[in-house]
Amino acid sequence: MNRRIPVIPHEPLIIPRSEHNISRANISENALKVLYRLKNAGYAAYLVGGGVRDLLLGRHPKDFDVATDARPEEIRKLFRNCRLIGRRFRLAHVRFGREIIEVATFRAPHDAGEGGEGEGALRDDGMIVADNVYGTLESDAWRRDFTINALYYNIADFSVVDYTGGMADLREGVLRVIGDPRVRFQEDPVRMLRAIRFAAKLEFHIPEDLSRVIHEMADRLALVPAARLFDEVLKLFLSGHAHLTFELLRQHGLFGQLFPATQHYLEANEPFTLPFIRQALINTDQRIAAGKPVTPAFLFATLLWTPVRVAAAGLREQGVSPIQSLQMAGETVVREQQQTVTLPRRFQTPMREIWTSQARLVEHRAGKRPLAFVEHPRFRAAYDFLLLRCDAGEVEPEYCQWWTEFQAADEEVRQAMCEALAPARKGRRRRRRRRPRSGNAAGRRTGQ
Repeated sequence: MNRRIPVIPHEPLIIPRSEHNISRANISENALKVLYRLKNAGYAAYLVGGGVRDLLLGRHPKDFDVATDARPEEIRKLFRNCRLIGRRFRLAHVRFGREIIEVATFRAPHDAGEGGEGEGALRDDGMIVADNVYGTLESDAWRRDFTINALYYNIADFSVVDYTGGMADLREGVLRVIGDPRVRFQEDPVRMLRAIRFAAKLEFHIPEDLSRVIHEMADRLALVPAARLFDEVLKLFLSGHAHLTFELLRQHGLFGQLFPATQHYLEANEPFTLPFIRQALINTDQRIAAGKPVTPAFLFATLLWTPVRVAAAGLREQGVSPIQSLQMAGETVVREQQQTVTLPRRFQTPMREIWTSQARLVEHRAGKRPLAFVEHPRFRAAYDFLLLRCDAGEVEPEYCQWWTEFQAADEEVRQAMCEALAPARKGRRRRRRRRPRSGNAAGRRTGQ
């Protein structure tokens, strides 16, 4: 198989300033500083990627990336606030306070015949392990993943340069891969996840032929390091489009590659699983839209809940207590999930606390335990989790109603609510009389 990305020599489509809607007023001031300093130093300087795509769609870009013919070391000489990062893909990060402008040198295909400079490498299975072959603007465009991400805004004349048909695909709302999708997904299987993320974010259509290739090559995600997949999962589900992303991942056969245990129960139509996950992701999107925080621990706790719940139920049948069964099940599920997607330790502990708290919320509503638990730092997350279970029909509504009223009540009402659920005492307990100690025993204890 020819692994090289074809660079088809032809004149690019140049869209002049008068024919597109990109305005410098909508571009980060720091990105403009980088672009102009590169230009004034005699280098080519283009805004590229998602920033250009989003500006053309009338959106507000989250990040601004720059492409140039300057080498990384030359970029560092121009910017004192620059740091070079990466081995597989050498980049320059120009920092302005909290904002980082990413600057990349034009890349070329991994084929010496293309005249590229630098070093690049492919494994025998086609995956890229080094990507520092420098080239031209045209070669850089053809080696990018999707046509809509291969549009360049030229700071020299404010035009947009299009080599791959990205402008037409933007107008049609279609997501297309540059080159042969099988080759591109061999080079980097994560591109399949990027396709889903862009389709969900932009509400673009994935053509049937591309969808078929994704289905065929989904299992190649197993070749991606679990730590990298953790980062990709956060991008997929914490970008404000979690619900649609979930549906697209399932539709294209990718969800099971990330969460195999959960996928097993989805395929088995395990009760409550699908409505629970859907509602959790809808709530996640709503929180992000409202500017509220969403923790990865809560996200993973919802995505892995069914395997934990089912395993815990099996342990309870063997006589294990509700809380201990959830602890044991949680440890097993997390350990198995680590083989696919890394779960950092800082998120594992709150995940387990959310799970075990479900037993406390249902089993322990009498006595003094609720009074202490409602003040626990993890109570709110556990309570929100319980509400999701109620919405999915897994838990009786009375539990959610009780805790909703309990946390809003004052101290006196809370105590009354707990006492109302306490088991009734059958008469006053008689005090047992102690038997008198023998004289010898008493003498030994007093040393007499």
